[in-house]
This record gives sequence, structure tokens and C-alpha cells, in this order.
Amino acid sequence: MEKSLYDAAIEGDATTLYQLLQEDPLVLDKATLNCEDKNPLHIAAMLGNLEFVLAILNVNNSFYCMCLARDRNGRNPLHLAAMHGKLKVLQVLILAAKQAGLEKTEGGGTILHLCVKYNQLEALKLLVNMLNDPKFVNAKNKDGMTVLHLAVYYEQNETAKYLLVDTKVKVNSKNENGKTALDLLSGQGGVTKNCEILHSLRQYGALKGKDVSPSPVKDRKLEQLKWFGKSREVVIVVASLIATMAFQAVISPPGGFWQDDPHKIGEAVMAQRHPNYYRHFIRSNTTAFVSSLSTIILLIRGSGIPSKYLMPLLAFIMWLAIATISITYAISLVILAPKDERGQLITNAGGIVLIVIMVWSSWMVTTLYELYVQFKKWLKIRRMDSIDLCFNFIGQVVSRVSLRVPQRSGGVSRSSCTPTPSA
Repeated sequence: MEKSLYDAAIEGDATTLYQLLQEDPLVLDKATLNCEDKNPLHIAAMLGNLEFVLAILNVNNSFYCMCLARDRNGRNPLHLAAMHGKLKVLQVLILAAKQAGLEKTEGGGTILHLCVKYNQLEALKLLVNMLNDPKFVNAKNKDGMTVLHLAVYYEQNETAKYLLVDTKVKVNSKNENGKTALDLLSGQGGVTKNCEILHSLRQYGALKGKDVSPSPVKDRKLEQLKWFGKSREVVIVVASLIATMAFQAVISPPGGFWQDDPHKIGEAVMAQRHPNYYRHFIRSNTTAFVSSLSTIILLIRGSGIPSKYLMPLLAFIMWLAIATISITYAISLVILAPKDERGQLITNAGGIVLIVIMVWSSWMVTTLYELYVQFKKWLKIRRMDSIDLCFNFIGQVVSRVSLRVPQRSGGVSRSSCTPTPSA
């Protein structure tokens, strides 16, 4: 029966598919589970059999999983439809399973790289318009090549012009060897391969890799990374000193401990005479202690965290440790002052600490915003991955349950499976 199913996929025979489904409603699920290379959707997409693809879409609960399934070359049905220029099938598959179109190939490239590699300009235009993602257009493969690099490398004039004129491709993006598209066009000997592409590249500001200056943002981030690498040990020492100060403040609080009263021996004098100050003292001191220890832990075990997340996080935690240890110092100063000078000292010390913390806080707003932006990006990526995994899991569960639970109707009716024409 599976052989008949694959023959129907090759011929695009939806009628045979409906007949096979009436005989065995799980024939598609079984073919997907037993598939070692291409499933029926791979074959139908590769050959452009639109009616057969629509039939699978309407009757198979695991259609999303079939779209994500890869053949031996690491390509899913959308990749094959794009490679062979089957535009109608590609449009249907993108609308039904957009995430499958965003999946990368085993070579690290995207579906757009396949369109350029196999010279499918119309498929490229369709995908760029439907996906509408500038970052995806500028995605690189494992060699650091964008779709513009490939178009120039394969001397595809129309493709290169389309990318330059109608997309937001970065004309001076570099590959892993530091080469731009203009470098690839000029070749190692410096002889231009294609004057028409050269004119288009020059018109849109193309430069050679050696002439492309790094962006100020990248320079700033590179300097930050260099500073972070050099200052790592210094930060650990500072965090250790703050932790030591906070610990020492707990075992030797301002005013010391009761020594003469049997009922209070070992208790802090400050806790009895100044309970409000003592509560604030303990809170700020504990915050400083925990923050400094957290900094040390992050620096010791933070090698798995990207620097763009680790640096603003460490900056915030260190700011918190320094600010709270400063508050601890101010409270200690007030408690140890004579009574007749305490009011004036509170005003002076409190004002100085407040001004300093406000200045620090204004600087930390930028760091907090940077941390917030990085967290949103991370959350967005994780959400997309979670949705993808969720769909995969649901599709597999439905497929496995449908294999075990027989349907009472005894088959699938032709009327319920008739595909509706797309708009």
C-alpha cells in the first residue's frame, strides 16, 4: 500500500490517495513513521503536484511534522519545492508551515541560499515577499556567505540586481574569509568577471573587504569585550572585598554586642537601641553580600553565557552591591555619631550617599535598558523554538494516538477530503 502511495505522490494522483485513505485512514501516518528518506510530501513538493499536496494538507493531522521532516540530504519539502521552482506548491507550504521555511539546511544555509544555488529567481522573490524578514535575507551559511555572495559567485546577474534593488541585503557583508561580494566578483587575480554585476554593486556602494570599516557599535562592543577580559580578575577581587566587608559588618555591627547584661549577651546593641536603623542595616548589608557572591559565581561559571548578556548583568549586580554597601556605611556612620551631631550627620551623609547613588543610577539606566533589550531578544528566540517544539510534539502525539485508536467511521469519505481551491 505504501508503494501505491508513493506512486500516487509521483503522479500527483489525489484520487488514488483518497482511495488509499478509505482503505486505511492511517496510511500517511505509517508512511511518515517508516520513512528513511523522502516522505510522500517531499516527492509531491519536488514534482510540483499541487493537488496531491492540498489533499495531504486537508486530511493529515501530522502535516506540520511532514513539512519539518528532512530527507537524507537534510532538506524538508519546502526546500525541495524552492530548489525545483514549484511556486504554487511553495506558496501553499509557506502559508501552512512558515516555520519550516525558516529552517536551515545541514550546510547552515537557508531556503534562500538554495534558491540562488539552483538559480530559482522567482522562488526567491516569492519567499522574500512572503517571509518579509530582512534578517533572514542577510542570513549566512557556515562559510559566512549571504545570498548576495552566492549570486555574485554563480554570476547570476538578475538575481544580484533583484537583491540589491528590491531587498534590504547588506552589500558589504563579509564572509568567513573577510571577503565582500565585490571581492568575489573581482577574483583573486583582480580581473572582473562580470561588468554588469560590477556596475550594480558599485551603484549601491559596494566595497572590498579591506576598505570596509567596522561599525562604531561593533568597535565599542569589541573594546568592551577586551576590557572585560582584562578586568575579570579585578572584578573578582572587588566582589570578594565587598563580601568580606558585608560579612564583617554582620559579626561586628556598629556599637558592638551586649557584654554585661546576662539576658542580652551576644545581641547587637544597635538592634535594641536603634531597631529601625538595624533593619535597614541588615537588609542593605545582606543585599551587598549576596550580590557580591553572585558576581563571583557568574565570573567563575559564566563561560557558557554569551558576553553580550553577561556584561550588562554583571554591571547591574556590581552596581547593586556597591550601592547597598554604601548605604550600610552611611547607616553605620550615623549610628556611631554623638547624639547632638546625629541630625546634622544624617542630613550630610544621607545627602552625599543619595546624590552618589542617583548619579550611579543614571548610568545604570542605560545598562538596564541594554539588559532588557537582550532579554527580549532571547525571549523571542526561545518562544519561537518553544512553539516549534510544541507543534512537533502535538503532531507526534496525534500521529501515535491515531495509529492506536481505530476510527469508528471505518474510513475517510471523499467528500470530506475534497480540497478547496486556494485564493
